[in-house]
Amino acid sequence: MNTDEWTQTLGVGPLLGIAVAAIAVLLLLIIKLRVHAFLALVTVSIATAFATGIPADRIVDTLADGFGSTLANVALLVGLGAMLGRLLEVSGGAQSLTDSLIRRFGENRAPLALGVASLLFGFPIFFDAGLVVMLPIVFAVARRLGGGVLRYGLPAAGAFSVMHVYAPPHPGPVAASTLLGADVGLVIVFAVLLAIPTWYLTSYLYGLWIGKRIVLPVPDILGAKEPERVENPPRSSTVLGLLLLPLLLIFVNTGLSTAKDAGWVNTDAQWYGIALALGSTPIALLLTVFVASYVLGTRRGRGSDTVEKLLDSALGPVCAIILITGAGGMFGGVLRASGIGDALSGALDDVGLPVFVAAYVIATALRVAQGSATVALTTAASLVQPLITDGAFNSIELVAIVLALAAGSVTAGHVNDSGFWLVGRFFQMDVKTTLKTWTVMQTTIGLVGFALSGVLFLVA
Repeated sequence: MNTDEWTQTLGVGPLLGIAVAAIAVLLLLIIKLRVHAFLALVTVSIATAFATGIPADRIVDTLADGFGSTLANVALLVGLGAMLGRLLEVSGGAQSLTDSLIRRFGENRAPLALGVASLLFGFPIFFDAGLVVMLPIVFAVARRLGGGVLRYGLPAAGAFSVMHVYAPPHPGPVAASTLLGADVGLVIVFAVLLAIPTWYLTSYLYGLWIGKRIVLPVPDILGAKEPERVENPPRSSTVLGLLLLPLLLIFVNTGLSTAKDAGWVNTDAQWYGIALALGSTPIALLLTVFVASYVLGTRRGRGSDTVEKLLDSALGPVCAIILITGAGGMFGGVLRASGIGDALSGALDDVGLPVFVAAYVIATALRVAQGSATVALTTAASLVQPLITDGAFNSIELVAIVLALAAGSVTAGHVNDSGFWLVGRFFQMDVKTTLKTWTVMQTTIGLVGFALSGVLFLVA
């Protein structure tokens, strides 16, 4: 029997009950039983498929369709982004750009310089990897200039968090964009526009404020000396150019798509198709990785074997993230095929909760319950996906919904979030102090991001 010929016979109540039970079991497996998120998502997806009555001979196909369609975009972007980040890290680019920014901003504005550098490196580098790369620089600057570690550390850590949760090619926003059918290029454009004021208000200004009230000594966890410097690092202008290259290519793609809608260009022209393809996010990142491999690798005396090993080393750490993201898409595929998505849509219509608000609420609830921003964002997008399939939302509204989901997924990070412990351990804070600093900052990142995405949704 094909699922196209299968009709769901369960009512709205039982379907929503199965959905609630599925999410509860998912959280139980991840939080209490410490089952790996990938295994938990696959297991719950299978159990949900059986519980909702999807024909047994179609369950595997349903799982594979959800998994594969999500990974088609996610795996490319996350893998290429990780490669670019690894090249920038090993080459000494982080140190070079940070030194340049501090010279330009001045020592009195060193927290601003560190934050701006972290925003730039937060585009291709994941939160935890970026934080680890930047912390030796943060500690060295804090030790040299004084004022406590939070004054310098929170603006940097907050920058990586903001970029990780809102901007592709990070896995959460990529997966949400894929699931909701939002244009990834547009998501990048508006995510960057949202990220800058969000970071400034919630991480920079808050970091300065709380840093005056809670003055913590600079930890010696990474050594009480300057970080080891790479010989002959790339110039800061070179690093900045590499970071801007994919953004410029993607902006060209977005601009051409806008021009097409307005009828300003001849879409049959060969140049148009080539430019549109080169500006697509996967190809833009691919081209940037090749350029970075030459500029930061081959041209600086690294052999092809060395560059190849560097790129290969970037992929291992992100495999788990890619698989978890794909499993979240699998769960979403089951929700769609079983009719749970339609039932949820009807329930939200009955209570009058707008999809935009529901997206934030669901993502926040999942974030608070299980900790992982990526899991919360991907799972919430899977739950919201059926609500937007009727085509009632334009491209900008879809972007706003993706950003609202991202805002919910970062809100109120606490003891069940690995980032909570990462920041707490590196800054040598106890749990109470970490809650008063990091958790508060994460919550404001979510609230300000939700407010700004709400403005975008209203004016779209």
